[in-house]
Amino acid sequence: MIDKVAWLRIEGDRVLCARSHGKTVFYLPGGKREPGESDLDTLVREIREELAVDIAAETARPMGVFTAQADRQREGVLVRMSCYAAEYSGEIAASNEIAEVAWLTYADRERVAPVDKLIFDEFLR
Repeated sequence: MIDKVAWLRIEGDRVLCARSHGKTVFYLPGGKREPGESDLDTLVREIREELAVDIAAETARPMGVFTAQADRQREGVLVRMSCYAAEYSGEIAASNEIAEVAWLTYADRERVAPVDKLIFDEFLR
């Protein structure tokens, strides 16, 4: 099981997604926790690293936990993603391992990782 924390940023009918260098699918921005980190610690760190913005930790609220086959992993390797909505400050920009940032709609569902498809179904359909 791969344990991840993600930022669910929805504006209108679009959700903020990111694509890493060398990958073709998009996913919700976020990542794996480091030892001793809480969900919120992970969220703040990962979003700062990936998108160069600061999450307003006091505004974070849980949006659900989603589990699916992990993208590009052998069959049976699952990812569990704890999603949080939160306000932010700064200007969103691809940073570090992120090659591209995009605002995707439900019509783009096939462009995202399997776990993100569940999130699209829940929040954009």
